[in-house]
Amino acid sequence: MDMLGFLGEALSARNLMFALLGVIGGTVIGALPGLSATMAIAVMVPFTFALEPASGLIMLGAIYTGAIYGGAFAAILVNTPGTPSAIATTFDGYPMARRGDGDLAVTIATIASVVGGLIGGLLLLTLSPMLAQVALRFGSTEYFWLAVLGLTLIAVLSEGNLVKGLMGGCLGLLLSMVGVAVVGGDVRFTFGQRELLGGIGIIPALIGLYCIPVLIDMVARPGQHLEAPPAGRGFRLLEAAGIAIRDFWNLIRSSLIGTVVGILPGAGGSIASLVSYSEARRTAKNQAEYGKGAPGGLLSTESANNATVGGGFIPTLVLGIPGTPPDAVILGALLVQGIRTGPALFETQGSIVYTFIFGLLIATVLMLPVGLLIGRYAFRFIVATPKALLVPLIAFMTVLGSFAVHNHPSDVFVMVALGVVGWLLNRAGYGPSPIVLGLVLGQIAEQGFVRAWMIGGARGDFMGQLIVNRPISWAIVALILLTVCLPLLKTLRNRRMKEAS
Repeated sequence: MDMLGFLGEALSARNLMFALLGVIGGTVIGALPGLSATMAIAVMVPFTFALEPASGLIMLGAIYTGAIYGGAFAAILVNTPGTPSAIATTFDGYPMARRGDGDLAVTIATIASVVGGLIGGLLLLTLSPMLAQVALRFGSTEYFWLAVLGLTLIAVLSEGNLVKGLMGGCLGLLLSMVGVAVVGGDVRFTFGQRELLGGIGIIPALIGLYCIPVLIDMVARPGQHLEAPPAGRGFRLLEAAGIAIRDFWNLIRSSLIGTVVGILPGAGGSIASLVSYSEARRTAKNQAEYGKGAPGGLLSTESANNATVGGGFIPTLVLGIPGTPPDAVILGALLVQGIRTGPALFETQGSIVYTFIFGLLIATVLMLPVGLLIGRYAFRFIVATPKALLVPLIAFMTVLGSFAVHNHPSDVFVMVALGVVGWLLNRAGYGPSPIVLGLVLGQIAEQGFVRAWMIGGARGDFMGQLIVNRPISWAIVALILLTVCLPLLKTLRNRRMKEAS
């Protein structure tokens, strides 16, 4: 069967129905804080065993891509990332919603998600074997430097106060060290509490640091949570499309960044969206607007994190190495169905794989109408609901989302404690983003450094293992220096221009 035959099979009524149901379900689940894409896929895997392999995989892929996109809803409307990959979406999405452009922000996020998902899916379809080799070249050392690159973005997220941003990042790194060490098994900072042996969970920390301060401010501040849009205003699709066209290069570049980061096992959408956001802000003419409601920031983050879906499937299908936790669950479903991943997969079971990839692309296109409909009514619901009902509803969702991760009440206590701490830090001028960034990247940096240290120590050449003999590390270190030095050079140039004038 040729490619047109695989596309026709993906467009069959049965597979279209599974793709649509998956996108709707994934979008709703992703919009609820704490209910991640991994959880949604894991719950649905047993139901797909009764389906044909291609149909079951299409449904799982649609849930995955819908959940990654759905995280933007909570990030834009409630300032709480529905999924970790939507952390950077809060930077400009929520400020847009606060000024009454929540409907525009949702539409921009939808367009960016569709474009990013399509680019990631097309690269999965056309360049899988070649791009999978990139993942094989990344070792512990490269992951360490990649995490350091992510940590340099604290300067971008510091909102004008670099010292406080760095202090917040250090707090996040400290939180990432709680519990049993990833390498070595040392028990750290648990204070004798068994509940902390597993460390501080990403999801409870996200919900606590982002959502609880918003809830407290909603109770303390009079008036509506968001500005109501003018009566009769629609999706603002043409306006959002015009913004996307004017910022087309940002959209394409961010999608490519998301795809490349997605093929690196363990990196995921949170790193992809932060790196793409940093690049978008660095190259933008209106840098001062970023963090205050710049549409370009929203375009970069949402296109990048949705491109990681297709990027993550590249090592999963070609090498049998899952790029993200949802990929690991889908890999398990593949093995149960009797599908063996590897370089020969596209030849031995091409009908299933290509039908699945085309189904993933179709599900991505379906996100446009589904997202516009859900987004419009979600925005109007948030605006129209009185605070007396909205605050308890969101609070219930935060508790449910924190508890659902491990079904343990300790995660709820951690969420509440970090939420109160986050609110106090917000009042002192410390934003949540550097803290979360340190928490997310701390374990990746530690694991990569310790492994590089052990390998280099065994060879008697630690510095060679860390950077000297690693060409990919050279490129990442160069990018780190560029990220750190360019803002300083721009500041010096502006100062000299002011002195000259």
